[in-house]
Amino acid sequence: MFIFKQDVPLQDLGEGVSRRVLAHGGSMMAVEVSFEQGAVGPMHNHVHEQLTYVLSGRFRFTIGDETHDVKAGDTLYKKPYIMHGCVCLEKGVLLDTFTPQRQDFL
Repeated sequence: MFIFKQDVPLQDLGEGVSRRVLAHGGSMMAVEVSFEQGAVGPMHNHVHEQLTYVLSGRFRFTIGDETHDVKAGDTLYKKPYIMHGCVCLEKGVLLDTFTPQRQDFL
């Protein structure tokens, strides 16, 4: 299966955050999330395992009890049910991979 970015709608989530659901199938899904500077990904948790790769920008992420600043090239792992969230320090884009798929995004 091929997924071409120009064929995938951009979803405006409001408050400086937008998302594009990319390839998904089986038990995996990839999602591109764009943040304007100052935008917040509020603290939350879910049943899914999640990998986040920072494509661009700078973010302050909290995962559980740890908070770190990350930049392009950094990767984060979030185990199921762990509280996590971020603040965008410099406009950027994240690539999130989830397993199982986030049915609530489809």
